[in-house]
Amino acid sequence: MSDSADQLATRQPPSDEFVQLFTRAQRSLYLFILAQTGNVQSAEEILQETNLVIWAKLDQFEPNTNFAGWTRQIATYEILKHRQRFRRDRLTFSDEFLSAVAGEMTTQSLELEQRREALQHCLGKLDAGDRDLIQQRYQPGVNGKDLARKRDRPINSVYQSLGRIRKALLECIHRTLAAETSQ
Repeated sequence: MSDSADQLATRQPPSDEFVQLFTRAQRSLYLFILAQTGNVQSAEEILQETNLVIWAKLDQFEPNTNFAGWTRQIATYEILKHRQRFRRDRLTFSDEFLSAVAGEMTTQSLELEQRREALQHCLGKLDAGDRDLIQQRYQPGVNGKDLARKRDRPINSVYQSLGRIRKALLECIHRTLAAETSQ
């Protein structure tokens, strides 16, 4: 057996936590890569390479640290390797530009995740009727007219309710984020 085969045979399987973090990170990691490559096919290839490195280095990840940051750092190296392989292309971005985009994506990714968590928290605080109305409205293919018809309510009434719920959610999100910032 080769050294790498020996290592794989003796390696401990990944923890459930690692698998969950890995699975949850895939979409944001793909978007992080896509933002820097601007090419869907390249982003998919780089994501696969990144995933291979993540799995190869899973023993190096320290639990209770920033998994998304760790995977984005690995992705950044894979993007740079990809860029060097395809430097012949006419349109290439400087390393400084890619670093700036990576930094901005990291910041935005963290902010969006905080907003998503705040939204989940605030949705849980809505009364059941309001929560049901807003969740039905944002189901794929559903619009306000369909919802009004389904609920046998005037369309104006549905739009007013949705507006009131959105405003309440926005205020709750702002309060939740402000409370987290002050802690």
